[in-house]
Amino acid sequence: MDVLKTAFLLSVIALFVVATPRVAPAQGVDAQMLLHPPADSWPGYHGDYSGRRHSALTQITPQNVKNLTLAWAFQTDQRAEIKSSPLLVDGILYFTVPDNIWAVDARSGHQIWHYTNPKDKGDHIGHRGVAMYKGYLFFLSPDAHLVSLNSKDATVRWDITVADVSKGYWTTMAPLVVGNHVIVGVSGDLDNLPGYIRAIDPETGETQWQWNATPPAGTPNQTTGGMTWMTGTYDPDLNLVYWGTGNPTPVLNGKTRPGDNLYTCAIVALNPDTGKLAWAFQVSPHDTHDWDAVQIPVLVDGDFHGEPKKMLMQASRNGYFVVLDRTNGTNLLTVPYGPVNWSLGVDKQGRPIPNPAKEPAPDGRLIAPDEGGLTNYRSPSFDTKNGLLIVDAHPSWSIYFTKPADGAYGWAGADYDVWGKGVIEAIDYQTGKIRWSHELGPRGSGAGVLTTDTGITFTGDAMGNFLALDSSDGKTLWHAGSGARTQSSPITYQLDGQQYVLTSSGGVMFAWTLPEGL
Repeated sequence: MDVLKTAFLLSVIALFVVATPRVAPAQGVDAQMLLHPPADSWPGYHGDYSGRRHSALTQITPQNVKNLTLAWAFQTDQRAEIKSSPLLVDGILYFTVPDNIWAVDARSGHQIWHYTNPKDKGDHIGHRGVAMYKGYLFFLSPDAHLVSLNSKDATVRWDITVADVSKGYWTTMAPLVVGNHVIVGVSGDLDNLPGYIRAIDPETGETQWQWNATPPAGTPNQTTGGMTWMTGTYDPDLNLVYWGTGNPTPVLNGKTRPGDNLYTCAIVALNPDTGKLAWAFQVSPHDTHDWDAVQIPVLVDGDFHGEPKKMLMQASRNGYFVVLDRTNGTNLLTVPYGPVNWSLGVDKQGRPIPNPAKEPAPDGRLIAPDEGGLTNYRSPSFDTKNGLLIVDAHPSWSIYFTKPADGAYGWAGADYDVWGKGVIEAIDYQTGKIRWSHELGPRGSGAGVLTTDTGITFTGDAMGNFLALDSSDGKTLWHAGSGARTQSSPITYQLDGQQYVLTSSGGVMFAWTLPEGL
């Protein structure tokens, strides 16, 4: 799509939003919808509990995707970029930027309501979205409050504090609803802040349980950190929630925190009814490079080397692709999926072994990947047809330095990027080998990935293009310019027999569909 077409898309946004009728308010989400989402919904952050972001819809194919046209576009009129993954329930989309929620007609792009959080405190780095239970929405504000609203009119039901913003906590994630639990995590970069996961009663706002990733601040010879700032996944058969934890602090200087620093940079399995830890797997023992392991733990049932397995897969920030038996946390595979030079190999448990020579130092160390990691918050997708975990990756190198601890701020060092690029990588989960890669440009992309049963991978690139790639080889099937970098993950849904693909760029949400008759 050329510049003139891009300009045309942006010029018609107001027309699409203004000239459309309203829809009836949403009725809400029940347990069955969360377990088995119908084609006309996207009721949770990942679409379903598995984190696969894979759709069984088949109307849009590799043969006709080139005909996708703009159905509508919605402009938020906010300076913040849309980084959230929308929910879709009863024909209504709900999406966010920090301190703001919109309810929009999924057929037309017409605004139904707009909620603004009045406090305007905390870190406004971005926002991932809302969760829904019955007819209630749950929104984590930047000042670490969990707000429950009525989905029909955005009236506030209750507002509770989940962390102390004055200590340096904030929240950006979309909550996870499991049964009668609203499960949330926290963010924070300061020293002496322990991370945790908390379950909240959706009716009353009362705390049901809390699991702490690290000991309380001030515990001798122990680390803090382990923030929990991305949405986990859930296996209803095992009744286990899977969640990633963040880095220890001080971030780059590990001399004051000997040992593995459990449970930082780990994948944990918790009972959602009690918060009890079932098992944990540490992806980066004694991390000194800011490589949170909060990336989405993707749940897949299938064959692994000839045996049926209930698997958990994570393409982690530290550059390693990990496959676990999610029933007990046993490692099945740990291999790099890009340039990695910081480890001495993998131990018997499947954990990378840190190389002391690659720890940050006052005179600097050249390390791959950089502080942003080989991937980060960008959602992957598991292509069930081809057996591929498709990831938005960023192969990169950086020079890491240590510095004296700088007070409350928990960094104790710095890193300086040397080189990097963005790619979409398709990882064969049986071997960890890269089946194909598609370059996105030197800056990479903030977009996540969506795959479909018809063999299409939807994502975005560094030049502001929405992309449809062939899931078998990564070749471009379609692209459309948007004018700004994509920072959220696509979703897809079908209403009135018409399939839509939803993408965003800057402060604009775009809905794409095929012309009638195709």
